[in-house]
Amino acid sequence: MIDFINAIVVLLNYIFIPALSYGSQLALGALGVSFVYAVLRFANFSHGDLMSFGAMFTILFTWFFQSYGISLGALPTALLAMPFAILLTIVFSLITDKFVFRHYRIKKSAPVVLAMVSIGVMFVIQAIVRIIIGPDDRKFFDGQKFIMKAKQFKEITGLNEGLAIKSTQIITIFVTIILVTLLFWFLQKTRTGKSMRAFSDNEDLALLSGINPDKVVFITWVIVGSLATIAGTLYGLDKSYKPFTYLGLVLPIFASAIVGGIGNPLGAVVGGYVIAFSEIMITYAYKKFFIYLLPKSLEPTGLVQLLSTDYKFAVSFSILVIVLLIRPSGIFKGKTL
Repeated sequence: MIDFINAIVVLLNYIFIPALSYGSQLALGALGVSFVYAVLRFANFSHGDLMSFGAMFTILFTWFFQSYGISLGALPTALLAMPFAILLTIVFSLITDKFVFRHYRIKKSAPVVLAMVSIGVMFVIQAIVRIIIGPDDRKFFDGQKFIMKAKQFKEITGLNEGLAIKSTQIITIFVTIILVTLLFWFLQKTRTGKSMRAFSDNEDLALLSGINPDKVVFITWVIVGSLATIAGTLYGLDKSYKPFTYLGLVLPIFASAIVGGIGNPLGAVVGGYVIAFSEIMITYAYKKFFIYLLPKSLEPTGLVQLLSTDYKFAVSFSILVIVLLIRPSGIFKGKTL
C-alpha cells in the first residue's frame, strides 16, 4: 500500500501538478487567440509575442518596485507590477489595431491576409522586446518559492517520495480559475458581453441591431491584451522569461484553441489542459512509477518513456493533426463566443 501511495505522489509531483499549471497558462493564451478569431475573424500569430511583450513590462515594473524596496512579501512582486503592464499592453494592442489591422478590416480583406499581417506584427514585437530588454534569460521571481518542499512532505508523511508544490503553480491555477470565471460571467451576464457574442455569431445582424462594432473591437483588444500579459507573466514566473520561448509557445497555444474549438472560450480552456497533459504524460519517464508498482523481478531497466522531452511540441502538433482530420470543429463547436 505504501508503494502505491509513493507511486501516486510521483505522478502528482511530475505530471498532474505541472500539467495543471502549464495547462492553465496555455488556456489563457488560447483564450486570447480564440477571442481574436471569434470577433475579428483571423488567426493572430503575434499572440505569443504579445505575451512576451506584456511579461517584459511586468519585469521592468517589478525591477522598478524592487529598486525602491517595494514587495508583496511571500508573494512575487510581479503581481503588483502586472496591472501596469496590462495597461501598456492594452494600449499597444489598440495602437496596433488602429494603424495595422483596422486598415485591412475596412478593406474586408480575407482572413488569410490578416493572418499574414499578424506575422509581420509578430516580428515587430520581437524587435521591440529585444531592443528594450534583450534576448537573454531574465529572472524576476521573488517571494516564497515553495509552499511545500519535498523534504517537508517526506518528514510529515514518512513516505519515500516528496511532493514539492511551487507557489507559482498555485498562483497560476488560482488566477486562471478567477479569470475564466469572470470572463464567462462577463460574456453571459453583461450587456457588452452579449453584444460581443452577437457580433461573433452574425456580424451583419448585430450591426442591424445597433451594436457598435468599434466598441466590440475595443473591448476585444482590452481582453486580449489583459489575457496575454497575465499568461506571459505567469509562464515567466513558473519557468523563466526568455523572449524566444514565447515564439515557441505559439504552436501549443494554437493547438489548444483548435483542439477545443477555435473561437470557443470553453474549448480554449479545455484544449489547453488536453495539450498540457498530453505533452507531459507522453514525454515523462515512468521508470520510478513502475518500480513502486511492479515486483522486483519485473522492474524496468530503461526510462519507460514514450518520447523524449525534446519532442514535446511534436505531441501538440500530432494531436492538432489528428483533431483536424477527425473533428475539424474541435471538441466543442468553434467560431462562437
